[in-house]
Amino acid sequence: MVRVDVPCRLCSVLDFGKKRAGESWRGVDAEDLENLLFYGIFGVVLGGRLGYCLLYQPEYYLSHPQSILALWEGGMSAHGGMIGVIVVMLLFCRFRSHSFWQTADFVAPLVPLGLMCGRIGNFINGELWGRPASESLPWAMIFPQALDGGVPRHPSQLYEAFGEGFLLFLLLWIVSKRPRPSGLISGLFLLGYGFVRFTVEYFREPDAFLGLQALGLTRGQWYSLPLILLGILIMCWAVKKNVSCKKEE
Repeated sequence: MVRVDVPCRLCSVLDFGKKRAGESWRGVDAEDLENLLFYGIFGVVLGGRLGYCLLYQPEYYLSHPQSILALWEGGMSAHGGMIGVIVVMLLFCRFRSHSFWQTADFVAPLVPLGLMCGRIGNFINGELWGRPASESLPWAMIFPQALDGGVPRHPSQLYEAFGEGFLLFLLLWIVSKRPRPSGLISGLFLLGYGFVRFTVEYFREPDAFLGLQALGLTRGQWYSLPLILLGILIMCWAVKKNVSCKKEE
């Protein structure tokens, strides 16, 4: 839903991005930074919306294309948002002659902050709740919007906020402060997000119109598996490239 989460994540990413630039992206033009953050957020919104429409309900939105613009009805995809940001970064680096991996490594630690704010927004809005939980679970909660509103459920939004938000940000921040090969941060982000999302999906209620997919996995889990694989490949490539460069020296 686009109510609390989108404005929250925009402000957090913009503010932290400006502060981070002075520490880890020296030499970049201030105007370039403003443009990257602005269009990056545009990519999140556009990619997130198109991703939801095409990855989760393509039949409906292809037959009702006007509904794609109905953002107030809700429906954003984190996977689609990532694709949108990647497209923006590719265009930005192409036209401003910046290194793609340097740019991606700069942006990667910012993303978990936006994800965390977005999941907290989901929780406040009372949407994307978790699966039924044992009544003995101390933090089980009741979400009135659910069809069986009286059943205690996992607050899976908070699980994601903590895992793909706080923990992933902390990990990327620590690694980014140390010497590392270009591209490693980007690969670590993809691996970390994909792993957390895949795991938390076991506690998150599947979309009613989708249910469980092949092998008992959710649609979100199937979309997360390629991210995990891609993250591992990028990290291996970054380390191997770094080793090769040192040997040549």
